[in-house]
Amino acid sequence: MRPALPFRAQALGVLAVTTLFATSIAATRASTGARAPVATAAAGDEWLDRLKGSHRELFDAPAPYGGVPLVHMMNYYDTYKNAYGAKDSDVNGILTFYGSTTFYGLNDAMWSKYRLGEFLETNDPTTSKPATSNPWRVAPVALGMTLPQASIESLQKRGGTFILCNNALTLFSGMLAQARGLSSDAVYADLKANILPGVTLVPGMVVAIEKAQGRGIAYHRQ
Repeated sequence: MRPALPFRAQALGVLAVTTLFATSIAATRASTGARAPVATAAAGDEWLDRLKGSHRELFDAPAPYGGVPLVHMMNYYDTYKNAYGAKDSDVNGILTFYGSTTFYGLNDAMWSKYRLGEFLETNDPTTSKPATSNPWRVAPVALGMTLPQASIESLQKRGGTFILCNNALTLFSGMLAQARGLSSDAVYADLKANILPGVTLVPGMVVAIEKAQGRGIAYHRQ
């Protein structure tokens, strides 16, 4: 079973409401005169070109589900290593950041500055208060356990690839700006400049997933 999600996380994770988000943000920008940020994510497929492993799978994670997407990706590497004797260099796991995982691709400074834990209704399990740092970066809590081996940084060291949707970053930066009474353009620029090291900004996840499928990469939906 998937872990229960807070109401906001459930709402943000449902892809069917993307149009509603876009309409809301567009109305806000129209009323404030703010311009929509220009998408400047590289349209190339360099991140795909780097996936040379014999075993390749994309873990589609539009919602955090209590850290389970990270566990799945960790298990992917571990199973190939322990059961099949494969080297990490021969395994390519890819995990997506969009929907309600969009901000999980950002550094701790952004989580603190914009109170992202409060915005996402995501609590730090050690304090039971809204998270002020990225809960997935170094020591995620999943299934009641702290699993640093399943963290973004640990999985990157094993060769894991993380991609962040620019469309989602644009939409959610607008929502965040509205909630904080700030400029949409300024918030977008700030968030974009503070994407975690090694995380690739792609123009749109809908296209990135299609391109991955076109390269023969297996697909795992959370």
